[in-house]
Amino acid sequence: MRNLTKNIGKSNAETDHQKDLIIKKILISRPNHRLGNLLLLTPLVQEVIATFPDSKIDLFVKGGITPTIFKNYTNIDRTIQLPKKPFKNLFKYIKGWGIIKTKKYDLVINASYGSSSGRLSTLFANSKYKMFGDVDENISLKYPDYQHNAKNSIYNLREYLLQLGMPENTGKIPSLDIKLDKTELEDGRKKLADLVKNDRKTICLYTNATGDKCYSETWWMEFYKKLEQTFPDYNIIELLPVENISRLNFTIPSFYSTDIREMGGFIANSVLFIAADNGVMHLASASGTPTIGLFSVTNEDAYKPYGNKSFSINTQNVDNEGIMSLIRENLKQPYILNN
Repeated sequence: MRNLTKNIGKSNAETDHQKDLIIKKILISRPNHRLGNLLLLTPLVQEVIATFPDSKIDLFVKGGITPTIFKNYTNIDRTIQLPKKPFKNLFKYIKGWGIIKTKKYDLVINASYGSSSGRLSTLFANSKYKMFGDVDENISLKYPDYQHNAKNSIYNLREYLLQLGMPENTGKIPSLDIKLDKTELEDGRKKLADLVKNDRKTICLYTNATGDKCYSETWWMEFYKKLEQTFPDYNIIELLPVENISRLNFTIPSFYSTDIREMGGFIANSVLFIAADNGVMHLASASGTPTIGLFSVTNEDAYKPYGNKSFSINTQNVDNEGIMSLIRENLKQPYILNN
């Protein structure tokens, strides 16, 4: 599909210089259902809102989790949700594509240049201005972090809008953010306090991941023992996955929830979150907590957590002792909880 769609829209992406460009209705296309990929969309949505604060945004996605992620984004007008399995819900699938064809937009943005359905939906949507998100070698060379999946669409959008006659934007790239409200943060504080029953700071672990990204029980046990020895004055707890399993065999205090905003509020009250590359790692980053992403097989430059003192570690190159040193440096810095 990528080979078939790689040239779609290139001729349509040409822009004409406009002095009085009015952008009010925007469609952002990311037809994907995975938690991590949808959380990686939050910086682009923030960028669009900051650029066009009076705009209304529709999101073209898959699955049902997107409204929960963007619950507190007031500029979101409609979430057009394609079913994860189109042939089992063919009418809903066709209806979703029909909506973006019949509604008139001022701007359509493909959030992922590698997405075949993203390129097709951008072509199919009804709008004069369409950003297909093709990789521009000049832009990619200009920005060292261009490879990151949350950032390249923003750099592409800034370049596209510059071509339309808008002022150049050299501001900081937004971090992931699910915009937890005060009630969610307070609820998370209470749940964490009920679990640890003390006023010490808390380090939260998430030991699950998919496929080769998942570290073994032996690895996690050794890591935990080293962490416990190095930071005896901290609570160390585990956030459990939806499967309710533990690579630590439930040997430390744990918290279980299937509500991502409840999970986010809980994580936000920790001083550090440590996980392998997965959607919950991005959730922690989007909750505002310093997050350490453990990488061994996937591309750090494309998926590593950033902002809020977050960073990634390649465990092929750094042993547990080295990880402890990096954690120690992270915890030295003051951290102010989201409010």
